[in-house]
Amino acid sequence: MESWPAPTVPALIGAGPAVRLFDTAGGAMAVAATGQEAKLYACGITPYDATHLGHAATYVAWDLLVRAWRDAELHVRYIQNVTDVDDPLLERAARDGRDWRALADEQIDVYRTDMAALRVLPPDHLVGAVEALPLIRAFSGVLVDRGALYDLDGDVYFCRSADPRFGSVSGLGPQQMLALAAERGGDPARPGKKDPLDPLVWLAKRPGEPSWGSRFGPGRPGWHVECAAIATDYLGPTFDVQAGGCDLIFPHHEFSASHARVAVGGVDAVAFARRYVHAGMVRLDGEKMSKSLGNLVFVSRLREAGTEPMAIRLAILAHHYRGDWDWTPDGLVAAQDRLALWRTAAMAPRTEAAVRSGAVPSGAVPPGDVVLAAVRERLADDLDAPGALSVVDSWARAVLAAGVAAESARLVVDAVDALLGVAL
Repeated sequence: MESWPAPTVPALIGAGPAVRLFDTAGGAMAVAATGQEAKLYACGITPYDATHLGHAATYVAWDLLVRAWRDAELHVRYIQNVTDVDDPLLERAARDGRDWRALADEQIDVYRTDMAALRVLPPDHLVGAVEALPLIRAFSGVLVDRGALYDLDGDVYFCRSADPRFGSVSGLGPQQMLALAAERGGDPARPGKKDPLDPLVWLAKRPGEPSWGSRFGPGRPGWHVECAAIATDYLGPTFDVQAGGCDLIFPHHEFSASHARVAVGGVDAVAFARRYVHAGMVRLDGEKMSKSLGNLVFVSRLREAGTEPMAIRLAILAHHYRGDWDWTPDGLVAAQDRLALWRTAAMAPRTEAAVRSGAVPSGAVPPGDVVLAAVRERLADDLDAPGALSVVDSWARAVLAAGVAAESARLVVDAVDALLGVAL
């Protein structure tokens, strides 16, 4: 599946520090990648309502991570999936009288266009579930060979009991797991399952639904096995960061990791992600922005109404990626004002003559390398975008107060572009 065009990223002097992130599974801050290569798998969209602000905030967060890693001179391998066949997509297509494939392709195109407009760096591979079916079938075959799957009326389930470390990602108790499984696409009440939490790996063909052949018979893959198969094939049995929204902690990330431990790891081996990183939810009027509630704000519609993508990006960056927050008109206005402030400062005369003449006090405007170092420090600390914005705000206000920018102001503009993804 094609990704989207990559924006040009300016080269910066020096290198950024190692990035530390809050690891959900470990419950503490940890270095995100320890070698010279950094591997990231981010769970992608189910393409039936793209791209809402929840999507945008999540992928802007991982974009900051990729930018910070590259700035630290790491070689980054970034994989993102697209769940282009699943119940929500099929249900929306049926509701609207659409062909499911046409709906998926349309929404994927919207997503690509929005990501490019927001200057999000594309993944090395954008992988659809349909195109990954050979990988998923092969991965599922390994689970069969390890005795981890069972048949229930033609559907195939994974035995969570096959993984002694099940629960190590979310740290949740059984009752919490059951409630979330029922809420987030599981079927814990289905009779005949060996365990209520056991997830589907292969759904047998249903009338009127697309299906593909497999050793289990015609049907389509489950959600969790899709990501487990794609991630381990493209990144290997162990990689650095599994990323997604906090609503994916359970059951999705728990079961993707569990599948991988059984298929490619072992009881004592590290398999799948070393770190699990999760973004908060975006709300509208105090309610979580979600397809089921119908309270979505779409990037494409904001752009069509004349909102500059860089203002949308700054409105997102004003909030720390791990926190829940509200999208508001006031927040967008504040982002537009901030963008105007930065651009005005970037256009100030870049001369040292006023400083040498004494018209502007020496040190009134922070040097570009100092601003760069401070932005790097903020991003290395769990992608503290609000802190990084504050650094640039201080520089911009100092420039406007002094009426002049130092020669090194070009470095600030490049840093804002390279690290924050905001083109001035």
